[in-house]
Amino acid sequence: MEITELTPAERRVWDAFPRGEGVDFRERPDEDASDGYGWGPERTLRADVIAALLLTSPESVGRVTEFNVRGARITGKLSLKYAVIEHAIRLRGCWFERKPQLYGARLRALVLTDSALPGLTASTVSVDVALRLNCCRVTGPVRLKGARIAGTLFLQGAVIGPGGATDEQGEPPLQLNHAEIGTDIIADELTLRGQLRINGATVAGLISLDRAKLINPGGIAFHAETVSVGTDLRGHQLEAEGMVNLTGARIPGQLLLTRARLSNPGGVALRASSCSIGEFWLRECPPIDGIVNLRRSQLDMLYVAPGTWPPVVRADGLTYRVLHPHLPAEERLPLLDREESGYLPYAYEQLAAAYRTAGDEAAARTVQLAKLRRHRRTQPRHSRVWGLLQDVTVGYGFRPLRAAGWLLALLLTGWIAYGLRPPRPIKAGEAPDFNPVFYTLDLMLPIIGFGQEQAFAPSGWYQWLSYLLIVTGWILATTTAAGVSRSLQRQ
Repeated sequence: MEITELTPAERRVWDAFPRGEGVDFRERPDEDASDGYGWGPERTLRADVIAALLLTSPESVGRVTEFNVRGARITGKLSLKYAVIEHAIRLRGCWFERKPQLYGARLRALVLTDSALPGLTASTVSVDVALRLNCCRVTGPVRLKGARIAGTLFLQGAVIGPGGATDEQGEPPLQLNHAEIGTDIIADELTLRGQLRINGATVAGLISLDRAKLINPGGIAFHAETVSVGTDLRGHQLEAEGMVNLTGARIPGQLLLTRARLSNPGGVALRASSCSIGEFWLRECPPIDGIVNLRRSQLDMLYVAPGTWPPVVRADGLTYRVLHPHLPAEERLPLLDREESGYLPYAYEQLAAAYRTAGDEAAARTVQLAKLRRHRRTQPRHSRVWGLLQDVTVGYGFRPLRAAGWLLALLLTGWIAYGLRPPRPIKAGEAPDFNPVFYTLDLMLPIIGFGQEQAFAPSGWYQWLSYLLIVTGWILATTTAAGVSRSLQRQ
């Protein structure tokens, strides 16, 4: 393309490029690039001219060359497919007639801040510094599959997607599958109408979705299977309408969903199964609207209040070391009844282990007792009797003082009954002096003998009372022995 073919606006850019100077076509600083379709020829650049300028690379005059334009209307298709561009490209506040084609390109830096685009095709693009899409308005798909960005990907304040879950080819509006990000993905206050897909991506730093809105009702709002993050995944005040899918994610730092709103009525709102996460924060969140799936995940710390959990959870195989905030076991146990698979012994063992880690042995015993009671409900009716006796008498060994209470009550009953009406001696003149306390103990304790039971024989209903004391004593002794044995096995 000959320079003589350039329009005045294009000539301004052509002359400024080798000097590293910027060209600002804006009429006022607060212009909205979405109105760029109506801008006139005095601020219109042809995409072919921009491509020719970047690929021709005119000689600089002792300065670093940079393509730096603000507020331009770019017509035609900017195609840099497979191109190698050694200069930074900054097209801020620009309006694009067609989506740029950057497939397989190698760029120094790309800045499209505040621009309006019908889409962006940049799969397998390689960027040496950073890619900025801050505050962009993108009505079509942004394809960054397999992208390699040595620095940071910025999506702060961007609005992406036409309002549906997919574009006309059935693809989600924002794709970062298998991308490699050298530092961070900063997407604070991003608004995405559709699905954010970053399956298999590797991010050396953090992913930040603070105050972002991911809108895909009935579908997957955030698809991040097997994503690998160097530090944290942040979603403070995140609003997700649709499933948040983190299956197989590796997050060594924090998964921070404080004050987040997760909603997918009738489906799975949060799926974080088979994950490895350092700290998982669901702090000060409203109740999750939808199923939560944490199966087979490994967490070092889980922070979640009981009121945050939905009516149905899937937590088979979930492992965590510490559970916050520290609450009485009675407030945590109802969650285990919400397990979709029913009774899971491991879930109770895991909760008890977390209380032991916190040094709360009493709460751990409460959880173990609840486990045995829940297990009893799963048994046939005829098999529940023995468990019920152990529960009533000694609390399956977790409430040993309960047995002492029963013994004391029975001892007082026998003491009063036989004290008021002593039984007759079996052999007159040979029997020892009658003692109602030791006579009652002789009846109740199956091993220890004080010589009272063999020397006296009650009659009438007192004889039936003696039978009751003998049977009850054997039951208490047996259930106490079973509880002690169970406690020793746990230790």
